[in-house]
Amino acid sequence: MSHERPASHAEAARERARQLFLDDANTYGCAETALLVLAEAFGLPDAADASAAMALNGGIAYSGATCGAITGAAMAVGRLAAARIADRREAKRVAREVTAELMAAFEAAFGATTCLALTGVDLRTEEGHRAFLDSGAWRDGCMRQVEMAVARLAGLVDEDAWHLAATPPSA
Repeated sequence: MSHERPASHAEAARERARQLFLDDANTYGCAETALLVLAEAFGLPDAADASAAMALNGGIAYSGATCGAITGAAMAVGRLAAARIADRREAKRVAREVTAELMAAFEAAFGATTCLALTGVDLRTEEGHRAFLDSGAWRDGCMRQVEMAVARLAGLVDEDAWHLAATPPSA
């Protein structure tokens, strides 16, 4: 089941992600951008507070693990599930399934889900991190990955799209 949503939600999410991620001040990384854009799209409380995702950039503390576009998006999906589903177990199930689908689509689109595989750079070293920033590769590659994640999930704001995502596969 695909969670690709109408262009209006996807395009708005992409545009907002570009505003935040490509800002000259470099305020938001991949995870923060994904969390903030989706929290805004979903109308969640304190949507502008992306601080919980700060340590997730660069594949969790620059470790090269799961891409921040995925982890930030997963945080927003979890918040949305908790806001819409009273039963905690059910909310967790839905959040996991939506995130797993995002991860599968992300891997199909980009060939990997880890920051190290996607960038080819060890961001834990000062040299690696500096070279990556100076290369500007993040402006293209990372931006595309953030755009994909937020565009794919932004439409969950619609009740019909949410219901489809939240319905168990066997239902």
